[in-house]
Amino acid sequence: MKKYLLLFCFLTINSFAQKTTVYCIGDSTMANKADPEHNPEHGWAQVLQPYFKDNFVIVNKAQNGRSTKSFINEKRWDSIYKKLKKGDYVFIEFGHNDEKIQDSTRYTNPHTTYRYNLIKFVQEAREKGAIPILLTSIARRNFNEKGVLVPTHGDYPLETRLTAQEYNVPFIDLEYYTELLEQSYGPEKSKLLHLHFKEGENPFYKTAKDDDTHLSFKGATEIAQIVLNQIKNSKNPLLEKLQKGIK
Repeated sequence: MKKYLLLFCFLTINSFAQKTTVYCIGDSTMANKADPEHNPEHGWAQVLQPYFKDNFVIVNKAQNGRSTKSFINEKRWDSIYKKLKKGDYVFIEFGHNDEKIQDSTRYTNPHTTYRYNLIKFVQEAREKGAIPILLTSIARRNFNEKGVLVPTHGDYPLETRLTAQEYNVPFIDLEYYTELLEQSYGPEKSKLLHLHFKEGENPFYKTAKDDDTHLSFKGATEIAQIVLNQIKNSKNPLLEKLQKGIK
């Protein structure tokens, strides 16, 4: 009996150890939201887990309002670094709050601090044998009066692209693909991807809501599908295990 109990414990521990963790670090466009049964806002990493097999665990550590700078200074990255193990993955998507030039606790120069923070995430993930994946920020719904989607992220996506190229990091150009998504819906219908409610239309909000940055469940799901499709279609050998983990 004791032998069988030991065998059961070994198999249980071994099964747990074989799980691959996918850490997600970023801002509110990625983060889990409170009260998901009633809250219409969702981050795209919040909806990832059901698309993965049981041997993959999504740990979404993205947090509202964080930039690369504040994420590091608040020791959020340190808490992940300590737990990283060989074969884990780290999705890295920042930029929205690095742009906050009026806030010294969050703002980063895209060509210096932002870039070097991305390099820090990449190098330290690799130190632990984990595989970083860089993603550009999702596009905002920012159509002008002519129906043209106008970019809002300045040079931050460029620096993400350059860092991925220089350090040979798996890369998903989420800004590009979400631009295509917004444009496919058009200026009016694209409101469905975000948070647009008249006063009294949604009980979660006391007043009208017009938010072109954050995502509805539909928007989050669409973007999660983009990420999954880009992983599945990638030829990068570093993503082979991750590809096998997608249902």
